[in-house]
Amino acid sequence: MGKRRVPDLYRAPFPLYSIKVDPKTGLVITAGGGGASKTGIKNAVHFLDLRLVGEHQYCASLLHSHDTETRATMNMAVGGSVIAAGQDGTCCLMSFKHRLQQEGDKAASKDGSGVQQGHARRRAVKRGKGGQDEAVGSGDMSELKDETAHISVTALAEVLSDLNPQDPLQKVVRFSPDLSLLLTGGTDGHIRVWEFPSMKKKFDFKAHEGEIEDLDISPGNKHLVSAGRDFSCSVWSGSQLAVGLNWLETMPQIAAKTYRYMACRFGSVEDQKDTTRLYTVQIPHKRDRKPPPCYLTKWNGQSFLPMLTASCGTEVISSLAVSDSGTFLGLGTVTGSVAIYIAFSLQKLYYAQESHGIVVTDLAFLPDSLKGKNLKGKNETAMLSVAVDSRCQVHAVPNRRSFSIWLVLFLCGLVVMAVVLLLQYLFPEFI
Repeated sequence: MGKRRVPDLYRAPFPLYSIKVDPKTGLVITAGGGGASKTGIKNAVHFLDLRLVGEHQYCASLLHSHDTETRATMNMAVGGSVIAAGQDGTCCLMSFKHRLQQEGDKAASKDGSGVQQGHARRRAVKRGKGGQDEAVGSGDMSELKDETAHISVTALAEVLSDLNPQDPLQKVVRFSPDLSLLLTGGTDGHIRVWEFPSMKKKFDFKAHEGEIEDLDISPGNKHLVSAGRDFSCSVWSGSQLAVGLNWLETMPQIAAKTYRYMACRFGSVEDQKDTTRLYTVQIPHKRDRKPPPCYLTKWNGQSFLPMLTASCGTEVISSLAVSDSGTFLGLGTVTGSVAIYIAFSLQKLYYAQESHGIVVTDLAFLPDSLKGKNLKGKNETAMLSVAVDSRCQVHAVPNRRSFSIWLVLFLCGLVVMAVVLLLQYLFPEFI
């Protein structure tokens, strides 16, 4: 079987490092850049409008480009109408507003207040024969539409989120589910928790020896979880260590310190409102000629005991995402592949080998809000991916065919009757 062909939904003029979907407006927000190097590659945050045309045709519009000057956004979180962007060793907060522009308002919009008015650029994607996606049209330039929109971006605050004296870099940022806290982690190994929106520092503690790879916060803000390059993944209650995770309990044949934790995410459980799960990704600490597999582990969200561990291939995992419902997990790899797994069984549902040309830097499922459901159409789920190759892609899983329970019972009844009649014919004295 050949590689799954996934066309580009959008292509930016700079490397992309982060992508998020605002559940209120449905805006797709992606960011990146070339950093401070004088290569001519700009740094910006792009606001995209994603639409589903028909059942399987997607189109993306560039609504606004917000210049971040000499700093590239390496990671990002969206809470309400606020973006928290990791730029070097700082966390920059900015608010955004989206307003649809009426034809009569075009002349009045040119007020120089940081609002962009311009033509939207769309690139359509449709489902071709055999279930593969195809790009509408040819070349990188997509069809131009005469649509305009108001996106205004306002700087709110900026805090130092990493104090590494050599090369400060914020590596991860998260809002708490209730938007009362903002969490940051970086190369200095510290977790910093800020009260939002006041940005008053609540906690600042050394969590890992070395870089923090990932962190997350549970519903209700009860626990923090952090993954570091020091082979540890820790659960925190406030600034106090609650428990250190040990995924090797499920894989005792693997030697200690041959794998390290790369990512960690909390997820809900479908149809179980008060139940949570924790998911972690473990990758080999060293590269071998014969690459060992990476592993995905599901944990009980209350006891933090491992429930299930499964191999997720030999491609080194670079990113992890969990759908809002907790039904699906998304994985990206350093070789540009994208996969979607079923959270309950950790079985692979979708795989696009090397759909990007290089490292997949971030993933985002379409949200389960009203806007997200409209965008998913007849798909069971859909996920966006970005990579260093400047490309944004959408990965959709069509609804799997299912049968009515009444139809299944009816067919079972027919089978039973057929068996009884056959036995009566072959063995008249059977009944």
